[in-house]
Amino acid sequence: MDLREGEQVLKVYHHHPTPFVFKMMRMVVGFLPFFFLLYMAKDSFSTKGFVITHLVLFLIFALICAYKSIIYWMDILVITSERIIYVNWTGLSSRSECEAFLSDIEEIKTREKGFMSKFYIFDYGEFRLETAASSVSIDYNEAPDPEGIRKFVYHIKPQ
Repeated sequence: MDLREGEQVLKVYHHHPTPFVFKMMRMVVGFLPFFFLLYMAKDSFSTKGFVITHLVLFLIFALICAYKSIIYWMDILVITSERIIYVNWTGLSSRSECEAFLSDIEEIKTREKGFMSKFYIFDYGEFRLETAASSVSIDYNEAPDPEGIRKFVYHIKPQ
């Protein structure tokens, strides 16, 4: 993502933390049966083998959590004085970038779930931006305060 001459970054948005916490909780629940099975089979291991097996399983769990964390937190929505840029990381070495000029924006749709979105902890949802070219559309899921992002974009958008 390179800025053009005279372009300034106004805001940078990362994913909201609450969906990430839910994803990590699902991963913990997914790994618990493996630890439980190891515990149930502890009599068939020597003490050293039992500890090493647990360490290996924990290392695998930690690496998967670290990978998911890095991918989740590297996704950004950048709003500049001229464009909106969405950088979506799909792997440690692969990403896709979408950009839309503020003057080309046709429609912005946001979606939040329920009345609980009035509280910060649940104030996340989908931010969808479409341009006049209709070939460019930015879908930013798990956006923090999507309605606030929409208001900010309309505030800085040239009329």
